[in-house]
Amino acid sequence: MKSSNPVLGRISAAAQQPRYSVPGQGAPAGYPQADGQGYGYPEVVQTGHADRMTIDDVVVKTVTLLAITAVSAAITWALVPLEMVRTVWWAAAILGLVVGLVISFAQVTNVAVIAGYAVVEGVFLGAVSKAYEYLFEGIVLQAVIATLGVFLAMALLYKAKIIRATPKFMKVVIGIAAGLGIVMLVNVVLYFVTGSVGPLRDGGPIAIGFSLVCIVVAALMFVVNFKQIEDGVAAGLPRKYGWLGAFGMLVELVWMYLEFLRLLSYLQGDD
Repeated sequence: MKSSNPVLGRISAAAQQPRYSVPGQGAPAGYPQADGQGYGYPEVVQTGHADRMTIDDVVVKTVTLLAITAVSAAITWALVPLEMVRTVWWAAAILGLVVGLVISFAQVTNVAVIAGYAVVEGVFLGAVSKAYEYLFEGIVLQAVIATLGVFLAMALLYKAKIIRATPKFMKVVIGIAAGLGIVMLVNVVLYFVTGSVGPLRDGGPIAIGFSLVCIVVAALMFVVNFKQIEDGVAAGLPRKYGWLGAFGMLVELVWMYLEFLRLLSYLQGDD
Protein backbone atom coordinates (compact mmCIF):
# COMPACT_ATOMS: atom_id res chain seq x y z
CA MET A 1 0.00 0.00 0.00
CA LYS A 2 1.23 3.51 -0.78
CA SER A 3 1.29 6.30 1.69
CA SER A 4 -1.54 8.79 1.97
CA ASN A 5 -1.57 12.02 0.02
CA PRO A 6 0.73 14.58 1.66
CA VAL A 7 -1.44 17.70 1.34
CA LEU A 8 -1.24 20.13 4.22
CA GLY A 9 -2.69 21.30 7.50
CA ARG A 10 -5.37 23.95 8.16
CA ILE A 11 -4.22 27.48 8.92
CA SER A 12 -6.03 30.66 9.78
CA ALA A 13 -3.30 33.11 8.70
CA ALA A 14 -3.79 35.30 5.67
CA ALA A 15 -2.99 33.72 2.31
CA GLN A 16 -0.37 36.40 1.63
CA GLN A 17 2.05 34.86 4.12
CA PRO A 18 4.86 33.00 2.32
CA ARG A 19 5.08 30.17 4.92
CA TYR A 20 2.72 28.71 7.48
CA SER A 21 2.81 26.55 10.58
CA VAL A 22 0.15 25.56 13.07
CA PRO A 23 1.15 24.74 16.64
CA GLY A 24 -0.22 21.38 17.67
CA GLN A 25 -1.71 20.57 14.27
CA GLY A 26 -1.84 16.92 13.23
CA ALA A 27 0.95 15.71 10.96
CA PRO A 28 0.21 15.69 7.28
CA ALA A 29 2.11 12.75 5.83
CA GLY A 30 5.51 13.67 4.47
CA TYR A 31 5.98 17.16 5.92
CA PRO A 32 8.77 18.21 8.29
CA GLN A 33 8.54 19.91 11.66
CA ALA A 34 8.64 23.71 11.66
CA ASP A 35 10.41 25.52 14.50
CA GLY A 36 9.73 22.64 16.88
CA GLN A 37 5.98 23.15 16.85
CA GLY A 38 3.30 22.17 14.40
CA TYR A 39 4.38 21.29 10.88
CA GLY A 40 6.15 23.16 8.11
CA TYR A 41 4.33 23.92 4.89
CA PRO A 42 5.69 24.56 1.43
CA GLU A 43 5.93 28.14 0.39
CA VAL A 44 2.69 29.42 -1.09
CA VAL A 45 3.25 31.48 -4.19
CA GLN A 46 1.27 34.69 -4.08
CA THR A 47 -1.11 34.19 -6.96
CA GLY A 48 -4.65 35.14 -7.81
CA HIS A 49 -7.54 33.05 -6.58
CA ALA A 50 -7.83 31.42 -10.02
CA ASP A 51 -4.40 29.83 -9.53
CA ARG A 52 -5.16 28.37 -6.10
CA MET A 53 -6.29 24.88 -5.19
CA THR A 54 -10.07 24.46 -4.82
CA ILE A 55 -12.33 21.62 -3.81
CA ASP A 56 -14.02 21.62 -7.23
CA ASP A 57 -10.64 21.44 -8.95
CA VAL A 58 -9.61 18.44 -6.83
CA VAL A 59 -12.90 16.74 -7.66
CA VAL A 60 -12.31 17.26 -11.39
CA LYS A 61 -8.74 15.95 -11.10
CA THR A 62 -9.92 12.92 -9.11
CA VAL A 63 -12.59 12.09 -11.69
CA THR A 64 -9.96 12.49 -14.43
CA LEU A 65 -7.60 10.03 -12.74
CA LEU A 66 -10.43 7.57 -12.15
CA ALA A 67 -11.42 7.81 -15.82
CA ILE A 68 -7.83 7.15 -16.93
CA THR A 69 -7.64 4.19 -14.54
CA ALA A 70 -10.97 2.78 -15.75
CA VAL A 71 -10.06 3.06 -19.44
CA SER A 72 -6.65 1.47 -18.82
CA ALA A 73 -8.31 -1.34 -16.85
CA ALA A 74 -10.88 -1.95 -19.58
CA ILE A 75 -8.20 -2.14 -22.28
CA THR A 76 -6.14 -4.55 -20.17
CA TRP A 77 -9.18 -6.73 -19.51
CA ALA A 78 -10.00 -6.87 -23.23
CA LEU A 79 -6.49 -7.40 -24.63
CA VAL A 80 -4.55 -9.45 -22.07
CA PRO A 81 -5.22 -13.19 -22.43
CA LEU A 82 -6.15 -15.07 -19.29
CA GLU A 83 -2.90 -17.05 -19.24
CA MET A 84 -0.91 -13.77 -19.13
CA VAL A 85 -3.02 -12.09 -16.45
CA ARG A 86 -0.86 -13.06 -13.47
CA THR A 87 2.36 -11.84 -15.12
CA VAL A 88 0.79 -8.48 -16.02
CA TRP A 89 -0.78 -8.31 -12.55
CA TRP A 90 2.55 -8.58 -10.71
CA ALA A 91 4.52 -6.40 -13.14
CA ALA A 92 1.97 -3.57 -12.84
CA ALA A 93 1.74 -4.01 -9.05
CA ILE A 94 5.50 -3.61 -8.58
CA LEU A 95 5.75 -0.66 -10.96
CA GLY A 96 2.72 1.00 -9.36
CA LEU A 97 4.20 0.59 -5.89
CA VAL A 98 7.48 2.20 -6.92
CA VAL A 99 5.84 5.12 -8.74
CA GLY A 100 3.32 5.63 -5.93
CA LEU A 101 6.04 5.83 -3.29
CA VAL A 102 8.02 8.31 -5.40
CA ILE A 103 4.94 10.53 -5.82
CA SER A 104 4.14 10.36 -2.10
CA PHE A 105 7.58 11.02 -0.65
CA ALA A 106 8.83 13.46 -3.32
CA GLN A 107 5.44 15.24 -3.38
CA VAL A 108 5.36 15.06 -7.16
CA THR A 109 2.71 17.29 -8.71
CA ASN A 110 3.63 16.65 -12.34
CA VAL A 111 0.48 15.80 -14.29
CA ALA A 112 2.21 13.33 -16.60
CA VAL A 113 3.72 11.34 -13.73
CA ILE A 114 0.46 11.11 -11.79
CA ALA A 115 -1.53 10.28 -14.94
CA GLY A 116 1.08 7.61 -15.72
CA TYR A 117 0.50 6.17 -12.25
CA ALA A 118 -3.23 6.02 -13.01
CA VAL A 119 -2.49 4.11 -16.23
CA VAL A 120 -0.33 1.58 -14.38
CA GLU A 121 -2.98 1.15 -11.69
CA GLY A 122 -5.55 0.61 -14.43
CA VAL A 123 -3.43 -2.16 -15.97
CA PHE A 124 -3.06 -3.72 -12.52
CA LEU A 125 -6.78 -3.51 -11.73
CA GLY A 126 -7.75 -4.78 -15.18
CA ALA A 127 -5.60 -7.88 -14.75
CA VAL A 128 -6.70 -8.51 -11.15
CA SER A 129 -10.36 -7.97 -11.96
CA LYS A 130 -10.27 -10.31 -14.96
CA ALA A 131 -8.74 -13.07 -12.83
CA TYR A 132 -11.28 -12.66 -10.03
CA GLU A 133 -14.22 -12.43 -12.45
CA TYR A 134 -13.09 -15.67 -14.11
CA LEU A 135 -13.16 -17.42 -10.72
CA PHE A 136 -16.21 -15.67 -9.24
CA GLU A 137 -18.72 -14.39 -11.76
CA GLY A 138 -20.20 -11.02 -10.80
CA ILE A 139 -17.64 -10.27 -8.09
CA VAL A 140 -16.16 -7.21 -9.84
CA LEU A 141 -19.47 -5.36 -10.01
CA GLN A 142 -20.14 -6.18 -6.34
CA ALA A 143 -16.73 -4.85 -5.32
CA VAL A 144 -17.18 -1.65 -7.34
CA ILE A 145 -20.60 -0.97 -5.81
CA ALA A 146 -19.32 -1.67 -2.29
CA THR A 147 -16.29 0.61 -2.78
CA LEU A 148 -18.31 3.52 -4.14
CA GLY A 149 -20.93 3.02 -1.44
CA VAL A 150 -18.39 3.25 1.37
CA PHE A 151 -16.72 6.26 -0.25
CA LEU A 152 -20.01 8.16 -0.54
CA ALA A 153 -20.98 7.22 3.02
CA MET A 154 -17.69 8.53 4.40
CA ALA A 155 -18.01 11.72 2.36
CA LEU A 156 -21.48 12.33 3.80
CA LEU A 157 -20.34 11.57 7.35
CA TYR A 158 -17.42 13.98 6.97
CA LYS A 159 -19.60 16.68 5.40
CA ALA A 160 -22.11 16.37 8.24
CA LYS A 161 -19.21 16.55 10.75
CA ILE A 162 -20.29 13.24 12.28
CA ILE A 163 -16.68 12.10 11.84
CA ARG A 164 -14.12 14.79 12.67
CA ALA A 165 -10.52 14.57 11.52
CA THR A 166 -8.78 15.83 14.65
CA PRO A 167 -4.96 15.86 14.80
CA LYS A 168 -5.01 12.77 17.05
CA PHE A 169 -7.44 10.99 14.73
CA MET A 170 -5.19 11.65 11.73
CA LYS A 171 -2.02 10.50 13.50
CA VAL A 172 -3.65 7.27 14.68
CA VAL A 173 -5.27 6.41 11.33
CA ILE A 174 -2.14 7.20 9.31
CA GLY A 175 -0.06 5.15 11.76
CA ILE A 176 -2.38 2.14 11.51
CA ALA A 177 -2.52 2.39 7.72
CA ALA A 178 1.28 2.52 7.54
CA GLY A 179 1.48 -0.54 9.81
CA LEU A 180 -0.95 -2.46 7.63
CA GLY A 181 1.06 -1.51 4.56
CA ILE A 182 4.22 -2.95 6.11
CA VAL A 183 2.41 -6.15 7.12
CA MET A 184 1.04 -6.61 3.59
CA LEU A 185 4.43 -5.95 2.02
CA VAL A 186 6.07 -8.53 4.30
CA ASN A 187 3.31 -11.00 3.44
CA VAL A 188 3.99 -10.52 -0.29
CA VAL A 189 7.72 -11.12 0.24
CA LEU A 190 6.97 -14.30 2.20
CA TYR A 191 4.70 -15.43 -0.64
CA PHE A 192 7.53 -15.12 -3.15
CA VAL A 193 9.94 -16.90 -0.80
CA THR A 194 7.70 -19.73 0.45
CA GLY A 195 4.99 -19.94 -2.22
CA SER A 196 2.31 -19.72 0.51
CA VAL A 197 -0.09 -16.80 0.94
CA GLY A 198 -0.18 -17.37 4.70
CA PRO A 199 -3.14 -17.01 7.09
CA LEU A 200 -3.67 -13.34 6.19
CA ARG A 201 -4.73 -14.20 2.63
CA ASP A 202 -5.75 -17.87 2.67
CA GLY A 203 -9.49 -17.21 2.86
CA GLY A 204 -9.85 -18.44 6.45
CA PRO A 205 -11.26 -16.60 9.48
CA ILE A 206 -8.02 -14.66 10.04
CA ALA A 207 -7.96 -13.56 6.39
CA ILE A 208 -11.60 -12.43 6.56
CA GLY A 209 -10.89 -10.46 9.73
CA PHE A 210 -7.77 -8.89 8.20
CA SER A 211 -9.67 -7.75 5.10
CA LEU A 212 -12.42 -6.27 7.28
CA VAL A 213 -9.79 -4.32 9.26
CA CYS A 214 -8.23 -3.08 6.03
CA ILE A 215 -11.62 -1.94 4.71
CA VAL A 216 -12.36 -0.02 7.91
CA VAL A 217 -8.94 1.66 7.89
CA ALA A 218 -9.24 2.48 4.17
CA ALA A 219 -12.61 4.09 4.90
CA LEU A 220 -11.07 6.19 7.68
CA MET A 221 -8.25 7.17 5.33
CA PHE A 222 -10.88 8.80 3.13
CA VAL A 223 -11.57 11.13 6.05
CA VAL A 224 -7.84 11.88 6.39
CA ASN A 225 -7.67 12.71 2.68
CA PHE A 226 -10.78 14.90 2.87
CA LYS A 227 -9.17 16.86 5.70
CA GLN A 228 -5.82 17.21 3.96
CA ILE A 229 -7.51 18.49 0.80
CA GLU A 230 -9.68 20.89 2.80
CA ASP A 231 -6.62 22.18 4.63
CA GLY A 232 -4.68 22.61 1.40
CA VAL A 233 -7.51 24.77 0.06
CA ALA A 234 -7.58 26.80 3.29
CA ALA A 235 -3.81 27.29 3.03
CA GLY A 236 -4.16 28.82 -0.41
CA LEU A 237 -1.92 26.26 -2.09
CA PRO A 238 -1.25 26.46 -5.84
CA ARG A 239 -3.59 24.45 -8.04
CA LYS A 240 -0.91 21.88 -8.85
CA TYR A 241 -1.31 20.42 -5.33
CA GLY A 242 -4.79 19.36 -6.35
CA TRP A 243 -3.13 16.51 -8.24
CA LEU A 244 -1.70 15.22 -4.96
CA GLY A 245 -5.17 15.34 -3.45
CA ALA A 246 -6.57 13.40 -6.40
CA PHE A 247 -3.68 10.93 -6.21
CA GLY A 248 -4.45 10.25 -2.55
CA MET A 249 -8.10 9.57 -3.30
CA LEU A 250 -7.15 7.17 -6.12
CA VAL A 251 -4.76 5.26 -3.84
CA GLU A 252 -7.43 4.73 -1.17
CA LEU A 253 -10.13 3.76 -3.68
CA VAL A 254 -7.84 1.16 -5.28
CA TRP A 255 -6.92 -0.26 -1.87
CA MET A 256 -10.54 -0.53 -0.76
CA TYR A 257 -11.61 -2.11 -4.06
CA LEU A 258 -8.91 -4.79 -3.76
CA GLU A 259 -9.90 -5.58 -0.19
CA PHE A 260 -13.55 -5.94 -1.19
CA LEU A 261 -12.52 -8.28 -4.02
CA ARG A 262 -10.60 -10.43 -1.54
CA LEU A 263 -13.34 -10.39 1.09
CA LEU A 264 -16.07 -11.30 -1.40
CA SER A 265 -13.92 -14.11 -2.80
CA TYR A 266 -13.38 -15.49 0.71
CA LEU A 267 -17.12 -15.47 1.34
CA GLN A 268 -17.85 -17.21 -1.98
CA GLY A 269 -15.20 -19.89 -1.74
CA ASP A 270 -11.48 -20.56 -1.86
CA ASP A 271 -9.36 -18.60 -4.35
